[in-house]
Amino acid sequence: MFGEVYDVIVVGGGHAGAEAAAAAANMGSKTLLATMNLQTIGQMSCNPAMGGIAKGQIVREIDAIGGYSGIITDKSAIQFKMLNKSKGPAMWSPRAQSDRMRFAEEWRLALERTPNVDFYQEMVQGLLIDGNKVVGVRTSLGIDIKGRSVVLTNGTFLNGLIHIGEKQFGGGRAGEKAVTGITEQLTALGFESGRMKTGTPPRVDGRSLDYSKMIVQPGDPIPEKFSYLDTPVLKEQRDCYMSHTSAEVHNLLREGFDRSPMFNGRIKSIGPRYCPSIEDKINRFADKDSHQLFVEPEGWDTVEVYVNGFSTSLPEDVQFKALRSVRGFEKVKFFRPGYAIEYDYFPPTQLKHTLETKLVENLYFAGQINGTTGYEEAASQGLMAGINAHLKINGQEPFILKRDEAYIGVLIDDLITKGTEEPYRMFTSRAEYRTLLRQDNADLRLTPKGYAIGLASEERLRRMEEKEKKSSDFVTFFKTTSVQPEDINPILKSVDSALVKQSDKMFKAFSRPNVTMDHMLKLAPVADFVLENNLGREEMEQAEIQIKYAGYIQKEKNNADKLQRLENIKIPDNFDYSKLKSLSFEAREKLKSIRPVTISQASRISGVSPSDISVLLVYMGR
Repeated sequence: MFGEVYDVIVVGGGHAGAEAAAAAANMGSKTLLATMNLQTIGQMSCNPAMGGIAKGQIVREIDAIGGYSGIITDKSAIQFKMLNKSKGPAMWSPRAQSDRMRFAEEWRLALERTPNVDFYQEMVQGLLIDGNKVVGVRTSLGIDIKGRSVVLTNGTFLNGLIHIGEKQFGGGRAGEKAVTGITEQLTALGFESGRMKTGTPPRVDGRSLDYSKMIVQPGDPIPEKFSYLDTPVLKEQRDCYMSHTSAEVHNLLREGFDRSPMFNGRIKSIGPRYCPSIEDKINRFADKDSHQLFVEPEGWDTVEVYVNGFSTSLPEDVQFKALRSVRGFEKVKFFRPGYAIEYDYFPPTQLKHTLETKLVENLYFAGQINGTTGYEEAASQGLMAGINAHLKINGQEPFILKRDEAYIGVLIDDLITKGTEEPYRMFTSRAEYRTLLRQDNADLRLTPKGYAIGLASEERLRRMEEKEKKSSDFVTFFKTTSVQPEDINPILKSVDSALVKQSDKMFKAFSRPNVTMDHMLKLAPVADFVLENNLGREEMEQAEIQIKYAGYIQKEKNNADKLQRLENIKIPDNFDYSKLKSLSFEAREKLKSIRPVTISQASRISGVSPSDISVLLVYMGR
């Protein structure tokens, strides 16, 4: 069956695997996507949503480079919201509710329409290794499939163990078996592995809920979208709802704590800090007698509902009894109970910036196998692994995004430099250059890079260049066009801003905090410019941000340039840290283990102090 040698073999069909396969294939690699179930490609294992704080920025970045996640989300969305709109643009984060079934269907159809992608449905149980290089995979039927590179995206399936109360059974997801063999082989090769935990809430029958007792959560009045291409914009949206737990609900849940695998020692691994189970929230925040629950529809037509905020591994009878005490859930019927799952991961300090492993050449890890949590984090790693696998086997330079270029760059640098002992989730606070890494400019930052490596299409580049020119021309217009006091003062008065006594450039008035684009559009020259140049919402928003935040943006660029000087100081691959006696013992140990590529990366390692960096700089003649 498999006489040919594939360029890239992707193991796993989740968000990381799907993006990896699409990227490698679209760049020209003959690609095989091997997964245990072709019906669950792109499956949303947990909540039916994409994006959110910092995660929305990642989806925009994936789209800008030429990935599929933004396109798939737009085609399957049922609601759209721009979060944090009351804050500065660095914090604005797009989020979409998706139709779970359509999302997976769109992913499979997109991959089937992608040339160079083959599919095979079977468990991969091991790797084919020649010396220190991977040369293929072996399936559970004993079939050897040869490949020049392999990307592992196993999600929660590696020795997965599902917990519901005192019951536990092997599985990588409800109703699907776990993967065995890969962890054991990798640890025998010298890899370090660990265990992590995640969880999911009950799914319930929407027909059994009383939405009149809940708080409606509608989408934005004018919904946006994720992709920079011509994907559909929502004409109608599904509402979500919000309810709350209560002291009574908490007491009912506490009755099952003695049977909880979290508290009786059955679960020993660490779960996601920022997405705790309901029992963990009750235990950690004992002073709170209420927690929010977001009631999210699973699609346009299905009655299945996701109870966001009620993730749990308590016994099913305790889950049911407690949830029936939540307002609006008095007659709730379960589709299935919530559960926790433990799985193997490999500390990501064992990887290079390309996501290639340091121990085995041409082997890449992406997604939850690296200790991350979230669809978006996984998808971005899959994209980068697929890109770099293609580039490596074709003898081309690696594709690495720096911390001032993308949230994806921050994510990967954090993982391989600092590692993680708990499921890693992206936040805007993790990015020191978040004013540069906004969701509105992901195409300006990354589409030229995606085009240069042969992934982003010429259409994407053309659209980006047109947007850049239009917004730049609009900024120039504000800088060169004057406005008279009698025209601008009514606007300034309406926002309680100091009036002007003489004519001045529009740029100056527009820079004031309370003056918005809507205000400026009331001026005839501005409205005429927009009409004559056919400016859309994106170009106008980009111009407004460039004008209002020019000082902040320039300051971050200057800081990034300073850091870049340390990025340019390379550390040799075989550098012997043991001979530098002036380094602290901890620094020597960490530097030997992680083997940073540059001085800048070394400075971000936990345990490496500024004085240790000074020692390295002195030794290297700087």
